[in-house]
Amino acid sequence: MQSTPDRNPSWLSDWLAYRAPEGFHDGCLDAGGTARDQYRRVLHHLERLGRDGVARLQEDAEISLLNQGITFTVYSDSQGTERIFPFDVVPRLVSSREWAQVEAGIAQRLRAVNLFLDDIYGAQRILRDGIVPTDLVVNSSFFCREMHGLPVPGGVWVHVAGIDLIQDESGGFLVLEDNLRVPSGVSYVLENRRITSRVMPDLLARLGVRSVDHYPQLLLDALGSLAPGDSPSIAVLTPGVYNSAYYEHSFLAAAMGVELVEGQDLVVSQDVLYMKTTEGLRRVDVLYRRVDDAFLDPLVFRSDSFLGVPGLMHAYRAGNVVLANAPGTGVVDDKAMYGYLPRIVRYYLDEEPLLPQVPTFLCRDAKDRAYVLDHLAELVLKPTDGSGGYGVLVGPQASRAELGEARRALLARPEGWVAQPVQRLATLPVWLSEGREAGSPGLEARHVDLRPFAVTGADGRSNLLPGGLTRVALNRGSLVVNSSQGGGSKDTWVFYDGGEE
Repeated sequence: MQSTPDRNPSWLSDWLAYRAPEGFHDGCLDAGGTARDQYRRVLHHLERLGRDGVARLQEDAEISLLNQGITFTVYSDSQGTERIFPFDVVPRLVSSREWAQVEAGIAQRLRAVNLFLDDIYGAQRILRDGIVPTDLVVNSSFFCREMHGLPVPGGVWVHVAGIDLIQDESGGFLVLEDNLRVPSGVSYVLENRRITSRVMPDLLARLGVRSVDHYPQLLLDALGSLAPGDSPSIAVLTPGVYNSAYYEHSFLAAAMGVELVEGQDLVVSQDVLYMKTTEGLRRVDVLYRRVDDAFLDPLVFRSDSFLGVPGLMHAYRAGNVVLANAPGTGVVDDKAMYGYLPRIVRYYLDEEPLLPQVPTFLCRDAKDRAYVLDHLAELVLKPTDGSGGYGVLVGPQASRAELGEARRALLARPEGWVAQPVQRLATLPVWLSEGREAGSPGLEARHVDLRPFAVTGADGRSNLLPGGLTRVALNRGSLVVNSSQGGGSKDTWVFYDGGEE
């Protein structure tokens, strides 16, 4: 991979020299290879620390993660699934202007999504008008028939959303994926900031970086607004310690000052949800559930589930408990539905989408399917109901055998697949203690995406946390950033107005 000429400021030592690959937007260097203004100060800071100093920062960060038990689970790894979440000490910088565009675009998208969900579980106008195919909705594995005709508080179905964004070659943000069922990763956002606040406090203050520490209060306020009364009882429902995001569940419950519960800790009596305590039963008004729909209530969904609560949906239908997010939101997570989101925005809001998205070929469509089959080696093939990067085929990196297997899977079940052009994910500098092309510790370009988190309360207004989970494809040349596929993360610094100047 060719690189742009090294035009870093003359005060940078050779060990810190950074080169961005051609053909990608790089957040640190401009197209001419010159360090962008905001990154000059970060690079200057690293220069003053020296190579050994930066290495110590990275080591301190990793020790902190280990001591805090900040891990994730790789279900496909037979050698041991618990791993420390890789963290890179060099932050991602986002200008106030860029963030304003992201904020407006995500707020618009979530308004349309909530109207869409309210409609498909109600009057279904968008289906009758032929804007979205009826079979795509009702045959979705995430469509929850039990929610049909059931009003939700304030018409808000999605209370917590994680929207995956990428930057194209021009540097503009576009939506890659919606995560609306039980989006995870915000605990890493908060922990990443805690680490950089400890190892680079002066730089944070000088650059005017917006805080993310208020997220637990933001979430608590939104959840509290969903139930009547001044002091609703709130709990976080987790599948348990073996879930990949258990650390996050326990972290958020502790940070909000609410109970972390498993299904066995709850009981429904006369259509009211209660928590078992040493002092007897205590009513639960709002349940922030981190359990998938299928496992919520064995009387309604999967009868073999031990993760949920028998009778929970009866209590929900009776209006005696609020579930966040509402069951059935996963219809929008379906990657085939993603292709219809621009039409959904136009239909409900009569507006053009403020954030563009990746062109998507729907393999359920004969014309699109024919194109995908002819160009499989050039495209990214994704299962419509997949997550975590599992089942994704990156055509240009696939072997002949892998392409043949994907072709057979596509032909056997075309409605289960979508394809997209390979996206040229933006790059950022990553500190590498080893494995660097130059052979010694230093900075090297890696591909990234960004998952901002939005919280919506009963008033329907979405609040976007000013920062997000920047995920990094740590393997050289890789475009797969998921932690389950070997990715890591960075702290994301969003500037106050004028802070980056």
